[in-house]
Amino acid sequence: MKCQEIRELMPDMAAGLGAATPEVSKHIESCADCATQLTEFRQTMALLDEWTAPEPSPYFDVQLRARLREEAAKSTAWWHWIRKPALAVSLAALMAISIVLVRTDAGRDKQQIIVDNIEITAEPGTAVGDLLALDKNNELYSDFDLLDELQAQEDVNATP
Repeated sequence: MKCQEIRELMPDMAAGLGAATPEVSKHIESCADCATQLTEFRQTMALLDEWTAPEPSPYFDVQLRARLREEAAKSTAWWHWIRKPALAVSLAALMAISIVLVRTDAGRDKQQIIVDNIEITAEPGTAVGDLLALDKNNELYSDFDLLDELQAQEDVNATP
């Protein structure tokens, strides 16, 4: 067996919980490091067997209950700020404003058009959204001379 496997068994052997197999005993007799460590484990266990827990003071329970009451009072102290009217009103106003902003911002970036009493809604950047934008701004784009100049320059560059 390897030393690592033996060392995992040592706490139980030192406490007297597990009996050493012949293979383990043979390894401990042949390995000085494992024998030293088992002796140290046994010394530690003997020392722990001699140790007794100290008796708590007679006022321990009273002091513990007082400390628990203090900690409970501290943990609820953060909630007292909401009871103040100014903070409660400002928090409610902040929540109302954020809800209004989120609701009005949700439909802002969509293109809408009504054709034959049917409302068509499309996201910008999609083919339908681009066509709706062109249809809606047709007069603006037709008077935009820069587009004509760009098209003429592309035609000149494309001709060999």
